[in-house]
Amino acid sequence: MSQAHARPQRAKRRLVWIGLLSAGAMSALAVAALASSGESEAPQVQGIVCPSPALPAVPAAARAEVDRELANLDKQVAEANTRLANSVGQGGPNFVQNAILGPLAGKRTAALDRIAIAIGRADGARPEGLEQFATCGLGQAPPVTSSPTPPPASSATSGAQPAGNSIVCPEPVLPDVPAAAQAEVERELANLDKQVAEANTRLANSVGQGGPNFVQNAILGPLAGKRTAALERIAIAIGRAGERPAGLGQFATCELG
Repeated sequence: MSQAHARPQRAKRRLVWIGLLSAGAMSALAVAALASSGESEAPQVQGIVCPSPALPAVPAAARAEVDRELANLDKQVAEANTRLANSVGQGGPNFVQNAILGPLAGKRTAALDRIAIAIGRADGARPEGLEQFATCGLGQAPPVTSSPTPPPASSATSGAQPAGNSIVCPEPVLPDVPAAAQAEVERELANLDKQVAEANTRLANSVGQGGPNFVQNAILGPLAGKRTAALERIAIAIGRAGERPAGLGQFATCELG
């Protein structure tokens, strides 16, 4: 074959290879563009954010226990965020609330109650309203209505309560209770009534006992702890059968009235 004839053949082969390479490059660019587009459109996983508890001055005698429970709160949020990241795409529209945020609120309510008990045990002025810092949210913490305050000395902390005073507790506001949870919820509601009755009996039998903080430390404080546990069991029972209610801990604190 002459050189003049070979040159056009080589030129044709070069054009074929250039065409193939160009087509491959364009396909690669298209795949990269699609991948980039998918990455940019993928939703970012929001983190769980909780309100920071606003505490009164913590007595030295309660500092170690309070610090331990504050660290426990941080640990609970970290564990919830890990579960959130590992469960993307799981469950239905209420999965995060029922499986993560609801149980987290219950754990935080218990830890905040232990903080209140520790402070009250050390100086007799147990802070109220810490349970409002229990509920967390995705992306941002839910608003908190007010700062917790110690109980007024004229009522809950008075040992020499006026005759006829009794302990009054808020009535829990519950959602529709699924049939599967009805029996357990009724049992815990009866347990709440029994707790109040027992506390009122102790109140009547202890008039004049203790110091100015006797009622708060010996009756109202322990009662709030028992009610928190019962309300948590109610939330768990409802959540096991349907959507778990949040914020039942706000019905735990009782007063004289």
